[in-house]
Order: sequence, then structure tokens, then C-alpha cells
Amino acid sequence: MPDINSSQQKHALTASTVAFTVCFAVWTIFSIIGLQIQKDLHLSETEFGLLVGTPILSGSLIRLILGIWSDQYGGRIVYALVMVTAAIATLLLTLVETYTLFLVTALGIGVAGGSFAVGIAYVSRWYPKEKQGTALGIFGLGNVGAAVTKFVAPFVMVAFGWHAVAQIWAAALLLMAVIFWFVTDDEPMLKQRRESNIKPDSFLKQLEPLKDMRVWRFSLYYFCVFGAFVALALWLPRYLVGAYGFDIKSAGMLAAAYSIFASLFRALGGWLSDRYGARLLMYWTFIVATICTFFLSYPPTDYIVHGIKGDITFSLAIQPMGFIFLVAVLGLFMSFGKAAVYKHIPVYYPDNVGAVGGAVGMIGGLGGFLLPLTFGMLNDLTGIWSSCFMLLFVLMTIALTWMHFSIVRMERRVVPELAKISKDLHELSHPSPLVLADWNPEDKGFWEKTGKRIATRNLWISIPALLLAFAVWMVWSVVVINLPSIGFKYTTDELFWLAALPGLSGATLRIFYSFMVPIFGGRRWTTISTASLLLPSLWIGFAVQNPETPYVLMVVLALLCGFGGGNFASSMANISFFYPQSQKGTALGLNAGLGNLGVSTVQFVVPLVIAAGVFGSLGGDPQEWVKARVSKSIWLQNAGFIWVPFIIATSIAAWFGMNDIASAKASFKEQAIIFKRKHNWLMCWLYTGTFGSFIGYAAGFPMLTKILFPEVNPTEYAFLGPLVGALIRPVGGWLADKLGGARVTLWNFVIMVGAVFGVLHFMPSVGNAGDFWGFLAMFMLLFITTGIGNGSTFRMIPVIFMTERLCAVKGQGSDAIANAKKDAAKEAAAVLGFSSAIAAYGAFFIPKSYGTAISMTGAPDAALYCFIVFYLVCIGITWWFYARKTAAMPC
Repeated sequence: MPDINSSQQKHALTASTVAFTVCFAVWTIFSIIGLQIQKDLHLSETEFGLLVGTPILSGSLIRLILGIWSDQYGGRIVYALVMVTAAIATLLLTLVETYTLFLVTALGIGVAGGSFAVGIAYVSRWYPKEKQGTALGIFGLGNVGAAVTKFVAPFVMVAFGWHAVAQIWAAALLLMAVIFWFVTDDEPMLKQRRESNIKPDSFLKQLEPLKDMRVWRFSLYYFCVFGAFVALALWLPRYLVGAYGFDIKSAGMLAAAYSIFASLFRALGGWLSDRYGARLLMYWTFIVATICTFFLSYPPTDYIVHGIKGDITFSLAIQPMGFIFLVAVLGLFMSFGKAAVYKHIPVYYPDNVGAVGGAVGMIGGLGGFLLPLTFGMLNDLTGIWSSCFMLLFVLMTIALTWMHFSIVRMERRVVPELAKISKDLHELSHPSPLVLADWNPEDKGFWEKTGKRIATRNLWISIPALLLAFAVWMVWSVVVINLPSIGFKYTTDELFWLAALPGLSGATLRIFYSFMVPIFGGRRWTTISTASLLLPSLWIGFAVQNPETPYVLMVVLALLCGFGGGNFASSMANISFFYPQSQKGTALGLNAGLGNLGVSTVQFVVPLVIAAGVFGSLGGDPQEWVKARVSKSIWLQNAGFIWVPFIIATSIAAWFGMNDIASAKASFKEQAIIFKRKHNWLMCWLYTGTFGSFIGYAAGFPMLTKILFPEVNPTEYAFLGPLVGALIRPVGGWLADKLGGARVTLWNFVIMVGAVFGVLHFMPSVGNAGDFWGFLAMFMLLFITTGIGNGSTFRMIPVIFMTERLCAVKGQGSDAIANAKKDAAKEAAAVLGFSSAIAAYGAFFIPKSYGTAISMTGAPDAALYCFIVFYLVCIGITWWFYARKTAAMPC
């Protein structure tokens, strides 16, 4: 470590800690001023919760980016810019008047919460390893800023109004930015790098440590200790008032005292981590937290024992003083745990403190956003105040168990073996048997003896994972048509937006998911991406039970369903690595085709499960569905809840049953070569014509049918199109293997043009009631052709890139040919994912095109004519580049 004097260390640590305290005070400003804003705007409890949680959300999400920028450009300048940005957003808060603009401004204020990742990276650079725990623990004292706001802001608000609170807090932040800039220096490592003219690692390279499972284990720890701390700090006033009858002032003061108590001892936690080890402190943290949350979980209960001389009645409940004591102990060990988690990071990742610390801080901060909302939902679902502690007990138990078994596995190895790097959990000594070190499916002997069996197992786990992803992605296509009938007051255009938004977010996520398998590994990424579906599934189940749920929150939930849409890109890229060139078409057709069944599954299953209380009392009360004087009870929450057990089971199966392929590893930079390939962009266009049409028609068909033929129940027929389209996709891959992908794709687009004209012919028009059965038949033909086209275009991609790479090394020897084949496999996998990302925007544009055309012209005809023009362009591209006799790349 370069020469650093103690004065520089003290200035850096003191200024960073004070700055973090001010930032944390600003980050939680809505916990006080939000009460007055709620009264002024007449906000519901849910709207108020979203307003308070929005800065927590944005402050958490931005931590990863800010942490990486701190490593690249230095913590000092990033810290100052964060404070200035948050101060400006806080000042703007006094100028807005509508709820939407308050939410937008709250997003900017959330930047203040991102300061944690910057400070962790900056402070850790000034201290040697043996003192970093103490230093970072002292820095973490800035959490007390939450208590500063709770103590001081009410007095300022009563005396001068909430605008004064925002103005004073913004001024304090600006002043702190100036002071911080002039009393601190750039960190020593940054100075060294500048003197040596060494460029910082790129943004994407900074992300590479995130492939280690240990990072995500640390993230779970921090979710439990920091996320739960923030959640309880926000939730305790409400809990104390509701469960124990405290008045709001007393409850607020107790919550503030908890915030101080759970923050001040973070410095002690850092010192204990340095002195006795962070691992030991984490053990004590989770053991004590598990015990505390277990007792706090127990609801007040009356017992009647039928004794010899009559009934004996007694009650079992935690009294207020006992509750306060247990929460205080819980907060104390949470503060220890927060320090211990961040003791690990500079030790394990000395060159990536910003990136890893930002990722861990992001997950922890998300806990502060998600947990309070989940606490409220659990209250509504169970009617038990202590349900929040039940959830925390489960989380603490999971974290303790995962930590313990990871450490036990590590300690079972002998010392010399500890130097080996595991490909499963980073700190374990032996490579995981689930990582395939030698994989060559083009070797016929290897394929028949070993490869085929392994590839088949991975395919048949991938298929249900992908089916669930499509089901969650498309669940809004069924949910939206029921919302008006159970009391949601949304316009037709708003409903089309809810149906279209999962397509927008899913398509965007596919761009990133396309490159994840070579970076993280197929098994690991399939598990993570499948488990992520739990979030929208559970939240939808809670949100649809309350007709007062704000439209903004429903929009957020619709966007979260995009997790399911993103999975397709990574799933197809993963399976493409397992199969030889001659069988890719069939394998990819099976994976995609049976995975696409999720669309028809959701449109078939959801109408059935919402008609009955599948989960009994655990699923919540039914809603009253009313239309045209007909009423019935439905459980719309089952549209989300029904997928939860299957998602959990499939995630477990993926983790223990799938494989990572070591030779399939590639950085983003290696895969980014596809952006220079002409055929990547051409195939994106063609696949948009096939898969974009399939998913767009599936998303928009129920609403379009309801509008054009109001007497028809669209849920009775909506599943048929996606069903036939998904089932026929493997046939499209098989036909392409036999006849050639370009020939099948060309004639497929010709039929699609005719089918759209057929839809136009059978639709209602002026003086014409239309023919629903003809309309349905033409859409069935469209779905069939989209399915065949999906299979044939995905068969074209591996052939095109293998041919192109082999032509480039023609005559250069066997080694060059072998490398070309590997490069072709990686490029084809990336193109499969990326083209699916672009095509997935069809799930947004097709439903939105219907809505726009109807709002502008009163009918969807204009949208359908635009689709015809698009298909004609697809015919031209397919013929010119791939299908004609003299095509440059026949396939």
C-alpha cells in the first residue's frame, strides 16, 4: 500500500461518514414530508407506500453503477456529483404538484442512497486489510441519517412547512458536497493509476466478479441485515400503532431510537470483524436474528385447557417492553452483520470493491424497498401483525443455512486443495461435477456415448423453465380483460398498455440476457432467471385483490413480468451449445416450441384457476365479478399465485440437474462481434416477422377479440392460437433441417400475408357485423405460420454463421477450422439470443398498434395493413439474401 499519512485517512473517513449521514437523511426524507404530501394529494395508503419506497428503489438500483464508476474514475468526484445531483432533485421537489412528478423527483432523490456504494469503495482504499472492517464500520454509522430526519424534520415541518424541510436538506447536501471536495484527496490507487497511465477496467470487465456465486450469497446476507433494517425502520411506527396501540408520536420516537441503535453499533461490528473475524460475527448475527424473529413471529394467542376442575384459560403474547427489547437486540446484531458483510468484500475483491460492493448494496437496498411492501401484503393476506417477522425468520434461516453449508464444504478440504478455484461456489476447493470441462458434440463417438444423454437432460429441464417464463410474461393478456369487471377503473388504452408493457420490458431484458450464458454459465443463469419469476407472480397475486391499487404500481408489475420474456434469449443460447450442428434445429425447436406453450398454458389455465379458491384461505378472499347484471366470485390473485410452486420446483431442478459448459465461456467483448455481422441484423428483422408476430398476436388477441366481438368470451379461445403456434414450431425446425430454412421461411411469409388479408375480411366494419369464426380461423392460420417460421428462422442462424466462419478460414488448416467452429457456435448462440430480443418487441408493438389504431381511427385495420407491408419486406430479404439460386449465403 502506498504511503498514506494518518491525517489523509482521518479526513477521508470523517468526511465520507458525515456525507453519508447527510445523504441517508435526504434518502429517507419522504418518511416525514410524505405524510403531508399524502394529505395534500389525498393519496391512498398504497400510493403513499410507493412514494416512500421509490427513492429506496432507485437508490438501490443505482448502487452497482455508482460503485463501478467509483472504481473507474475515483470515489471523490463520484461522491461529490452524487450529492449535487440529489440536492438538485430535492430542490425540484418543492416545484412539482402532481403525484406522477413527485414520483419522478423521488427517483432523483434516490441517488443519495447510492452514495453508500461510492463511500465503501472510497474509504476502503485508504486502509490496509487489517483495519478495513473498523473503517467501513465507522463509515456505516451514516445510517443514523434516517434518525436525523425522523427527529429533526417533524419540528421543521411544523414550524415552516414541508417545503422548508426539502430546501434545508438540499442546502445541507450542497454544502456537504463542497466541504467534501475541499477536505479530501483522491484515493492512493487512483493516483498511482494516473501516474502510470494505466486505463481503468471497462464497465463490462468490472462486472465479471459478479459471476461468482459468493457475491450473491453476500448479497443475501446484506438483504437480511441491511434491507430488513431499513424495512423495519419504515414499518415499526405502523406496527407499534396497530399491534400495541401506541400513539404516532411515541411510535415515531421508538422507531427513530431503533434506527440510531441499529446504526451506531456498526462501527463496533467493524472492529469485532477485524479482531475476531467476519465469519464468526456473521454466525452470531444470523443465530441471534433467527432466535429473535422466531419469538417476534409468534402472534398473541389465547389458550383453553380443559382441566379436571374446569377450563383453564391463559394467553401467550409478547408485551410491549419485551417486543422493544427483542427488536433492540435484533437491531444490534443487524448492525454487526452489516459491518461483517462489508469486511469480506475488500478482502475477496480488492480490485473490484466498487462493483461488488455496489451489487451487494443494491440487493440490500432492494430489501428496504420490497420488504415494507411485502409486510403490508402479508398483513392483508394473513390478518396477523407479526407476519412480517415470520417472513424475516424464514429469510434469516435460509441465510444461516446457506452460509453454514458453504463453510462446511470448504473446511472439509485439506489445506493444499484450498488454492484451487471452484467453478461452482468460488471458495470451494473442487470443481463442481456439474461443470462440463470437455464438451464436443460434433464428435460422434462422444455424442453417442455421453453427450446425447447430458444434452437431453438439460433440454428437458430447460423446457419447463422456459414454459413458466412465457406463462409469467403473458399473464397480463388474461388478467387485463378481468380487471374492469372486478372494479378497476382503467381506460381501454391503459389496459392495452398493461398488456403491452411486459413485451417492452421482456424484449429489452433479452438484449442483456443474450450474453449471460457464456458469462455466468447456463445452469447458474437458468436457475437465477427462473427464480426471478417469483417476484412478479407473488406481487400480481396481492395487487389484483385491491381495486384501489394505483395504476402506476400495476405498470411496475407489468414491467416486472418482462423477466419471463428475457429468459427466452438465454435459454435458446444455452441449449444451442449442447447439440451438434445437425440437430440444433430440432433441439432449438423443441426448447422454443414447448417453451412457447407457456403462452397457451397461461391463457388456458388462468381462466380455470381464477374460478375457484385453489389455495383456500391462504390465497385470499374472492372478488365479485360483475358484467351485464351477471355476477360471480373469482379469485384473480390465482393468476399469479398458481405459478409459484412450479417456479420453485423448476429452479431447484435447474440448479441440481443442469450443467455449465466450460468451453462455452466468453466475455461480452468476444460476443459483441455479432454487431458487426450483417446477417445478425437481417435475421433480427426476419425473426421479428415470425416470433414477433407470434408473441404480439398472443398478447393482443384477447383484448382485440373483446373489442371487435363483445358478445364472445375471449378466454375460451385465446389459448388456441399460442397452442398451435407453439406445437408446430418443432415441425418448422424439422422442415428446415430437411428442406432448407430459407425456402420454408420464404413461403411461410407469403402465407402470412394472405392470412392477414383474411383477418381483415372477417372483421366487423361499417354495415358488416363480421364473422367471428372466420376471424378465428384466419388467426389460427397466422399462429401456425408464425410457429413454423420461428423454427425455420432459428435453424437458419447456426447454418449461416457456421458457413460464414468456415469460408473465412478456408485452406488454413485443421486448427483454424476447429477455432472457426467454436467461434461460429458462440456467435450463433449470441445471435439466437439477440434476435429473440429484438423480435420480442412485437409483444409490445402489436398490442400497442391495435390500441393506437383504434384510438385514432376507431378500428384496428391500419395496424394490420402495416403488418402486411412488413411481411412483404421480409419476403424480399429472405429471397435476395438466402433463398434465390445465386444468394450470397444459401441456407
